[in-house]
Amino acid sequence: MQFEVWAPQAGRVTLQCDDVTRELERDPERAGWWRGEAEARDGSRYGFALDDGPVLPDPRSRRQPDGPDGLSAVVDHERYTWRAQWRGRPLPGAVLYELHVGTYTREGTLDAAAERLGHLAELGVTHVQLMPLCPFPGTHGWGYEGVSLWAVHEPYGGPEALKRFVDRAHGLGLGVVLDVVHNHFGPSGNYLPVFGPYLTDTHHTPWGAAVNLDAPGSDEVRAFLIGSALAWLRDYRIDGLRLDAVHALVDTRACHFLEELSTAVDALAAETDLPLFLVAESDLNDPRLITSRAEGGLGLHAQWNDDFHHALHTTLTGESQGYYADFARAPLGGIAKTLTGGYFHDGSYSSFRERHHGRPLDRTRVAGHRLLGYGQTHDQVGNRAQGDRLSALVSPGLLACAATLILTAPFTPMLFMGEEWAAGTPWQFFTDHTDPELADAVRRGRRREFAAHGWKEEDVPDPQDPATRDRSCLDWSEPEREPHARVLAWYRQLLALRHEQPDLTDPDLADTKVAFDEEHRWIAFRRGDVLVGVNLASEPAALPLGVPHARVLAAWDPVEKPGADGVVRLPGESAVVLAED
Repeated sequence: MQFEVWAPQAGRVTLQCDDVTRELERDPERAGWWRGEAEARDGSRYGFALDDGPVLPDPRSRRQPDGPDGLSAVVDHERYTWRAQWRGRPLPGAVLYELHVGTYTREGTLDAAAERLGHLAELGVTHVQLMPLCPFPGTHGWGYEGVSLWAVHEPYGGPEALKRFVDRAHGLGLGVVLDVVHNHFGPSGNYLPVFGPYLTDTHHTPWGAAVNLDAPGSDEVRAFLIGSALAWLRDYRIDGLRLDAVHALVDTRACHFLEELSTAVDALAAETDLPLFLVAESDLNDPRLITSRAEGGLGLHAQWNDDFHHALHTTLTGESQGYYADFARAPLGGIAKTLTGGYFHDGSYSSFRERHHGRPLDRTRVAGHRLLGYGQTHDQVGNRAQGDRLSALVSPGLLACAATLILTAPFTPMLFMGEEWAAGTPWQFFTDHTDPELADAVRRGRRREFAAHGWKEEDVPDPQDPATRDRSCLDWSEPEREPHARVLAWYRQLLALRHEQPDLTDPDLADTKVAFDEEHRWIAFRRGDVLVGVNLASEPAALPLGVPHARVLAAWDPVEKPGADGVVRLPGESAVVLAED
């Protein structure tokens, strides 16, 4: 088979494949590339040595059986026989479910997670969003320090296990989205800088030198990242990618990397006739990100909307520290603004940033489904000192209110694993670094970060302690017990309504009409013929919906339909969904 590697600064490149060693030749057609033939089969171990250096794994390795520091292994993707006949599920009308393979089950593998996919199909979500799967040192971690961007973490089961997972999901009618990290490479087990200028000192990020997207050699680095993205979509039949922290991608070229990536993904979608999509995490509140390329945007299909989360979280918990401060002044007003305009910060002043932030969405050009709405994510839970979920902070009634707002909003909803049954387990920050110095640095950094906010060191879990990961595993006996069972039933009912009522998937932000009372803590909004009422106060509230005799589609607590006055009377910490006859 043909082996090739980009190593522009090397004077000699040697391939070691199984027991054979041979020198590669320069590729006359591609500057900096080396190539050569060697006998190999699926599972053959190989690596490259540059000049007189050690044998290193392939930057484009498809498998790392012994972890990031070991030799690469050949993967023959044609060996797997796909069973599911799958034509894809588009993003409009979707409901995503964020899942971390290592804690979704106690076993922490893709095969074990696949055994639980029936729960998600019954729940009513449409896509499973997997947190990053690229190899990283050790066994357990969040996955954002991965290396070998074309490979699957071996403790999760490796490449074959991911195919089995996707096949199982597709067989149940579920799409699969994968979280990928392009803004930095993991600090441990990363040999990319030995091969070429994958990093640049021209720019700096929170993780050090930036990924080289615009300096000399960046053409090949961009091709490396785009090739990796397309490989997930093509070789593993992934339906979409979540792009981590794209605001940290520093690129000054006229054609931004994200525009190049979206062009390539759209071309693959046209070639395969599948509705492939890209979802960005961005802190910029810049609508150009999700505006089509034809209209001057970057052409991504959707983005996470933290503004909606922050307004909702502040309303539910009363927290006002850090970036919540901007939302705490009028939290229900913040929810109302995001429900109708998408962004809260649309050019307004951000006290947290001490400057103005964002710009308005053009609601005639950007549909609501291009924004993901959520109440919890791995970041918003795991980056708390003790990884406490909303279920540890508020009552089941308020959790029901949150679910109602998330699942009836004009956005694409996203749930975080276990949220649907008010999981009692925390989700904490955990690592398994094999480098003792790096492990200690992460431990001290984590505790120092929260000490600045008044936390005692002993109250911040040690990321390296295996018990931290173990505490974060879901308890699958909970959904059968109260109050978890009641919360789960409410999520299922709301998701069924979302699929049954076309008005709830209407992406027109401008068509959402909102009323709220900050003092009495209620909010109501209308989406076509569907009306939603939420009472976040502990006392009953009368919501003047103005629609007499609307029928009740779903209610957290028993509710009488509005009388001739069009007023619905809601118990405290309760929610209702109605339809106009």
